[in-house]
Amino acid sequence: MRQFSSTELANNTGDVLAAAAQEPVQIARHGKPRFVMLTTEQYAKLQSGHDTRRSVHVEDLDDAEAADLIARLQESIDND
Repeated sequence: MRQFSSTELANNTGDVLAAAAQEPVQIARHGKPRFVMLTTEQYAKLQSGHDTRRSVHVEDLDDAEAADLIARLQESIDND
């Protein structure tokens, strides 16, 4: 998550909004994280509870899940 200071928000609103359109951004005041800015779509997903992400330890993956994870990671690397 990218972080901006409240001063950066005031002086570079367009840049902060552009970053928030891509991913949630953290706004800090006096060096401490205070707020998070995100799109309404991202907020709606959080509120609805329909986020399908889950966390698991790699040791708990079966062979098919591990292969899928590796393929998706490689695809992400190739797309960068």
